[in-house]
Amino acid sequence: MFQNVTYHFAPTLYALVQVCLRLVGFRSFAQDLSFTVIGMVFSWSYLKFFYKYSEVEPAGDRSDDFTFVGMFPERANAVRREPEIQKWWDDKKIYQSLSKSNPGEVFVLHDGPPYANGDLHMGHALNKILKDFVNRFNILQGKKVRFVPGWDCHGLPIELKVIQGMKGKEKDNLSPIALRKTAAEYAKSTMSTQRESFKRYGVWGDWENPYLTLQPEYEAAQVRVFGEMVKKGHIYRGKKPVHWSPSSQTALAEAELEYPDNHISRSIYVGFRVVSIPTALADVLGSLSDVRVGIWTTTPWTIPANLAVAVNGNLKYSLVSHKSVLNGAQLIIAEDLVSSLSAKCGLDASDGFQTLASFSGKDLQGLEYQHPLFDRRSPVVIGGDYITAESGTGLVHTAPGHGQEDYLTGLKYGLPLLSPVDDRGKFTAEAGERFVGKDVLSDGNKEVIAALGECGVLIKEEPYNHKYPYDWRTKKPTIFRATEQWFASVSNFKESALNAINTVQWIPSSGKNRITSMVEGRGDWCISRQRSWGVPIPVFYRKTDNEPLLTEETLAHIEAIFRTRGSDAWWELDVKELLPASLQHLADDYKKGHDTMDVWFDSGTSWAGVCQAREELSSPADMYLEGSDQSRGWFQSSLLTSVATQGQAPYKKVLTHGFVLDEKGMKMSKSLGNVLDPTRIIEGGPNQKEHPPYGADTLRMWVSSVDYSGDVCVGSNIMRQISDNYRKVRNTVRFLLGSLNDFDPATHAVPYEQLAAVDKYMLGSLTKLVQEVEVAYRDYQFYRVNQLLSQFASSELSAFYLDISKDRLYVSSKNNWRRRSCQTTVDIISKQFMVMVAPILPHLAEEAWGNLPYERQTESIFEYGWVKQSDRFPVFEDEWWTLLKKIRSDSNKCIELARQARQAGASMECAVHLHTSDSDLKKKLNDLKGDKTIIADFLSTNSVDDLRFLLMVSQVSVVDNEEDLAKLGEPFLLRANESESGVTVAVTKAVGKKCERCWYYSESVGDDHSHSDICPRCAKEIKADGYTV
Repeated sequence: MFQNVTYHFAPTLYALVQVCLRLVGFRSFAQDLSFTVIGMVFSWSYLKFFYKYSEVEPAGDRSDDFTFVGMFPERANAVRREPEIQKWWDDKKIYQSLSKSNPGEVFVLHDGPPYANGDLHMGHALNKILKDFVNRFNILQGKKVRFVPGWDCHGLPIELKVIQGMKGKEKDNLSPIALRKTAAEYAKSTMSTQRESFKRYGVWGDWENPYLTLQPEYEAAQVRVFGEMVKKGHIYRGKKPVHWSPSSQTALAEAELEYPDNHISRSIYVGFRVVSIPTALADVLGSLSDVRVGIWTTTPWTIPANLAVAVNGNLKYSLVSHKSVLNGAQLIIAEDLVSSLSAKCGLDASDGFQTLASFSGKDLQGLEYQHPLFDRRSPVVIGGDYITAESGTGLVHTAPGHGQEDYLTGLKYGLPLLSPVDDRGKFTAEAGERFVGKDVLSDGNKEVIAALGECGVLIKEEPYNHKYPYDWRTKKPTIFRATEQWFASVSNFKESALNAINTVQWIPSSGKNRITSMVEGRGDWCISRQRSWGVPIPVFYRKTDNEPLLTEETLAHIEAIFRTRGSDAWWELDVKELLPASLQHLADDYKKGHDTMDVWFDSGTSWAGVCQAREELSSPADMYLEGSDQSRGWFQSSLLTSVATQGQAPYKKVLTHGFVLDEKGMKMSKSLGNVLDPTRIIEGGPNQKEHPPYGADTLRMWVSSVDYSGDVCVGSNIMRQISDNYRKVRNTVRFLLGSLNDFDPATHAVPYEQLAAVDKYMLGSLTKLVQEVEVAYRDYQFYRVNQLLSQFASSELSAFYLDISKDRLYVSSKNNWRRRSCQTTVDIISKQFMVMVAPILPHLAEEAWGNLPYERQTESIFEYGWVKQSDRFPVFEDEWWTLLKKIRSDSNKCIELARQARQAGASMECAVHLHTSDSDLKKKLNDLKGDKTIIADFLSTNSVDDLRFLLMVSQVSVVDNEEDLAKLGEPFLLRANESESGVTVAVTKAVGKKCERCWYYSESVGDDHSHSDICPRCAKEIKADGYTV
């Protein structure tokens, strides 16, 4: 008789925890955590305490028993442990080694360079972690993954940041080269800070050798690409309207614009006085004294630059009049917009505009009107399809110096480029004395409207809500303004770019449609910027006539200089030093240009400056992966420069992801106070109760949980849920490892043919999971990986296999077949589960791998690689075991009813009775029924594939008739038409006495006279381990 209290401690505590959880309403929670409690307490206390402290004497030295339990802690302690694992990776050079020694082909995911300005946000975390998922999976697949992180270091934000940090005199005396030196230091410092954050996310890469767009070798490659585009005739200089930012005082490319909602413009309807009528309309208009052409614009400030009115030659136009509009003047507008304008003018439907005549748009060509503010007559011309009858008047005010369509129409008719606006967005003297010096977007706009009203041409003014381009850096409105700029002639190679898009795999496929539409609608690319901090456009201008000098020879010479000295040389060296030897005698005739290249040209040539320039990489890159907004940014600029110079896309695949929003689906903003810092998620905040430290793996698990193809949400509540899910996975892994304490596969593994049926079923299910997870990884459906692994951990492992395995692991003697069969299965599951979860939760996987209790094949789990075909198993009786699990679920429901009625506690207090009318099923169930009572040597089953242990009840019977269930008294019943399995299930009180060691009730308890409170099976197992009782 055992008298030691410790012997009873573990099962008593376990039962107490179960009861307490159920009393407070956490029945399902109790069930979910049962395996954790067992792993933490039962395995440690029941085994270690039992063997070490009970009143028995071991037969020999047992000092190595179960010493591993507890080494893989329940809590991750990520703030301390993750950096230790990352340091171990660095010290062992795991990534570097695998990037060279893996047997597969080179895989290059080319990093889109984040801007080296400010702190990282959740969008950065989403992006880099997604990239790491892809890279780590490919590492496990045996590929030589080579990931070179990059940073975009030039441009206005850094320049402004540097200037803002200077004092007045320092700013006044700031030279371009001094600004550049300071900006470079700032960019490098920011890069260093951001790099440490990325590494803390657990992202692998060549962090010691990143690419920066300010590196000399990179700038030289950029100039080489520029030179190739010059050579092929794709670069030209011209004066044309471009997006201009008055707040930044520079030209902008389309990729540098954003279009916020709810921009309100002051739109106006104006009637210009006709002064000359074409012959085609002489009979209709000749006798009229006050004919007007009606125009509508949302930019009144461009009226001083008006040089024409454009119509659509295929539209119908009407001549209308109303006594209350312009004193009864006759107004020409599109026929389909008469009623719309009538309503805007406040006219009743019954007393609207009177139609005097109708004619086609082409008949209006040649008509002339008087500019209302200047002594200037201008023509009505035929425009393009951009003129419609959807809004306005159907006649378009045309200022070639302030709009792309206006510019093209102006070219067609030989109109001059008039743009009376300076760099700061203020009217110049060309706009007239009344307007000079006024801001076109504020007081200048108001003054123009007032002047139009005074001269009697203003019909209507109203606010107009529409999308309007803003400078993405300063968040202020832009304007269209004609200036001398350098352009890439996209029209030269647009068709080739569209063809190249079709050669790329776009993930999701909607990305292809997005970039196609953007390239189709793209005009020529303005690549020049009026800033100091950037790569200079290496052009010289003749002093006498400003004629540019840009040849293969000059470009090759500049490329060579930049490769050794960087682009600072453009400011540090004089013209003579910058010119090749054959042209140095002309140095006094030329001056250097001061424009720099668009930063999108910088980053858009990274395929040349990185993928082609570094021997260890390959081009085109296997993948680009960035936010969906890069379809108008990096994806597009990279495509255009690559197609223009080498006739192909720079990437084979492009994956796009959405933006990160808060929990309510709102855009994150400091002003709204809803910004979530990834560093705070990992390290925690000052108040760690409110902002606990979750660690990088939990952040990564959030990334794996979202469908990145659209916008994704994150917040404190979401992270708490993710943390709970992470703990469940960790506890599953912990239980698996704890179950392997004394197991060495080299010595103890059971051959597949000798495994229990339930073990074969689990290995078949595991292989099915491996295949599904592998497909999900290959399809970049990481949320699917998350779902599959979480479901397997909770449903297949926690709720089923590990639950029913406790008896085998804790009750059987150490070398009993039923225990070693289970451990063999658990060992295979453990390793393969770690491999599958490793790309998402690398720290957990590596820690678990390091805690395997036997000599590992590789130091790192990433060296072990993906699950080999030889380690996969056939599906085994899947339908049969699926049915058995349903019967188990039905049994648990009935047992829960018994608990609610306070007729049962632990499931082993119950007996289950089954009935089915299916004779084949009845026979199969009888084959698993087991012995009537628990005996030392099982006779009816193999002691594992036994309904008693599958259902975790003390007795199981299969009755012939459903009426027989009535003889059982008042069982807790679930009839066939109510059950998942289609089997009738009844539960009654178990018969016999409880075994204090295995908890099963049996009439054989005490049959072993040396121990009156345990069953014969337990007595045999104790003796088998060398103990005497």
